[in-house]
Amino acid sequence: MALSHLPGKALFGIYPAIEPYERGYLAVEGGHQVYWEACGNPAGRPALFLHGGPGGGCSPDHRRLFDPAYWRIVLFDQRGCGRSRPKASIEHNTTTHLIADIERLRLLHGVEQWLVLGGSWGSTLALAYAQAHPDRVSALVLRGIFLAREREIDWLYRAGASSLYPEGWELFRSFIAPDERDDLVRAYHRRVTQGDPDLQYAAAHAWCEWERGIMTLLPAPAPVATDPVNELALARLELHYFVHGSFMAENQILDRIGQIASIPAVIVQGRHDCVTPAVSAWDLHKAWPGSRLEIVEDAGHATNEPGILSALVAATDAAREHS
Repeated sequence: MALSHLPGKALFGIYPAIEPYERGYLAVEGGHQVYWEACGNPAGRPALFLHGGPGGGCSPDHRRLFDPAYWRIVLFDQRGCGRSRPKASIEHNTTTHLIADIERLRLLHGVEQWLVLGGSWGSTLALAYAQAHPDRVSALVLRGIFLAREREIDWLYRAGASSLYPEGWELFRSFIAPDERDDLVRAYHRRVTQGDPDLQYAAAHAWCEWERGIMTLLPAPAPVATDPVNELALARLELHYFVHGSFMAENQILDRIGQIASIPAVIVQGRHDCVTPAVSAWDLHKAWPGSRLEIVEDAGHATNEPGILSALVAATDAAREHS
């Protein structure tokens, strides 16, 4: 197993801002319209970016993790979030549906194989997609590993992160009536999917505030404003997936790791990640001897922490150099 420890670095190497040269919507079952965009070099080597959440959506900065002169970069907003329509819809929205959407996008763009980069939930989806279609993935770059195991949900929403952020945890718990606090995931799920719309938005905000407060090693500046529609999409989709075990069997990813053993992979993990603790990245790396694990010592979970950004860009650059 190859293991390296990256010292903290100033932000460097992220590529300049770019605009898509093509964009559109892909019509899929259940009335969903999946937004996609293509950036960089139209004749370049294909790369796919998978955002987190579920329900997070892509941002312009995600385009900047790849050398635009070399890569043909495809990004898309998964069902129910970002610019995809309808917003916050959980109908016909499962991991199997998302994997099928990726294949539809691959065929739409005439791609034979692509590098797949995914972080947090995006790492889960990248692994699940690669295991379903290993011949379509040339390499994997994964960040903030989430293996969709019950213990990871328990850490974040039952006991674990709560010990490190007790003040944020108290606010998170206090939104739920005392007699429902034994299962906060299901209690929040009821509130963002049923009843009064104002309560749904309020519950979604409380859910997102807890996650925002533990995302980075150093406190991040508070957002100037939060978008209640985006918050509802994120909370509703996360909870929809979590109450259904991410639509995967417990330990499915590790049990099927042999299916992708030959795919080159870099795993980037913040040492102080309180959303997806480093033990999951370590478990994945141990099960996958050919992977390379890079621990960023001065980072938490967020993509935009300097050490994480540097490691991700270094990984896509390395894939370019060793293609």
